[in-house]
Amino acid sequence: MNLFTGEAADELFGGEPPATVRPLLTQAQQAPREEIPPLLWAAQACAPQALSVYYLLYKCHAGRREFTLAEKAARLGLAEAARQAGLPADWRAVAPGCADFAGTGAPRFWLFTLKALAFIAVRSARPDEARALLDQITRLDPQASVGGEVIASLLASMDGSRPG
Repeated sequence: MNLFTGEAADELFGGEPPATVRPLLTQAQQAPREEIPPLLWAAQACAPQALSVYYLLYKCHAGRREFTLAEKAARLGLAEAARQAGLPADWRAVAPGCADFAGTGAPRFWLFTLKALAFIAVRSARPDEARALLDQITRLDPQASVGGEVIASLLASMDGSRPG
């Protein structure tokens, strides 16, 4: 369950958090806005293997327009997902067929987090980096199942062109 929205979690967002950090996440869900990030970072420190915590972190910081912290959380989550999925540490070295990105689990979370990094790059006024990330997403997800077209639309709106 996504602790912030109440919606059922799926592997896109890293699955269920371990029981050891659920009290911290519940506390974050009920905390005043300024107390949420420290609680989420505490959860990450307690369960660095929990992909869903990285999702909550980068979503929280991006929503607060704290893009440096959102990027930090997303990069940490990407590295952990790569480790769990047996993918290269450098996202540029990941090739189609390295993993089942259409399935569930760490590979899917990795791909979704790559999209989050592209979004953060767009919002941080780094369109070239966002395009490179989007190119990789498109290469690995030709069915566009993680929503790369959203990033394409954002990039197009930045340069006044139409998404390709």
